Amino acid sequence: MSHDDFAFEPLPGLPALPPEGETILWQGSPDWRGLAWRAFHLREVTFYFAALVAAQPVLALMQGTAVSATLLPMTFIALAGSVALGVLGMLAWLSARGTVYTITSRRLVMRFGIALPMTINLPFTVIAEAGLRLRRGGRGDLPIGLVPGERVSYIVLWPHARPWRMGRPEPMLRDLPEAERVADILARALAAQAGAAVAKRQPASPASHDQRVPQGMAAAG
Repeated sequence: MSHDDFAFEPLPGLPALPPEGETILWQGSPDWRGLAWRAFHLREVTFYFAALVAAQPVLALMQGTAVSATLLPMTFIALAGSVALGVLGMLAWLSARGTVYTITSRRLVMRFGIALPMTINLPFTVIAEAGLRLRRGGRGDLPIGLVPGERVSYIVLWPHARPWRMGRPEPMLRDLPEAERVADILARALAAQAGAAVAKRQPASPASHDQRVPQGMAAAG
């Protein structure tokens, strides 16, 4: 991926430099071929046009017309299908090229868009769970479940949204190479954040009878 696409950003994929104490753990992008196949549905479109081409001779036989008369419409349909597949493939390539997923020690950042790039920041405090859908070759998806009350538009997220979760959209890191390694990085970061949050909420240990605790201060645990 060319960094020229992100020349206006202080770091590729981030709208601003991370604040002090926050570190970048991983950055990556979707594989455009997987994105084309599953998000832009090249398989279904291919089958659709192939079925249209194959149906022409059958329709000609049913209507009693010469099969040779179907050559021209079959050619037009094949050409239209090739154009459609080419456009979808190009959109998938542009979408993957314009996408950067970033995992930091505090949040997940999704930067995507072709003509109008946008950035979605997901602090770990709004992430309820993260899953892994692994496929052959080590590629896979990471759907992100948000805590109740947090919502992101499915239309805004697409194609970086879990399919068919329109009632409660879930962001999804799509078609990642080495998806299992990325899932492990995210899981460790979420666990570290959760551990830090629990430590902050731990009640202070009660002071012993001979220990004086200045007013307005908690005793150290």
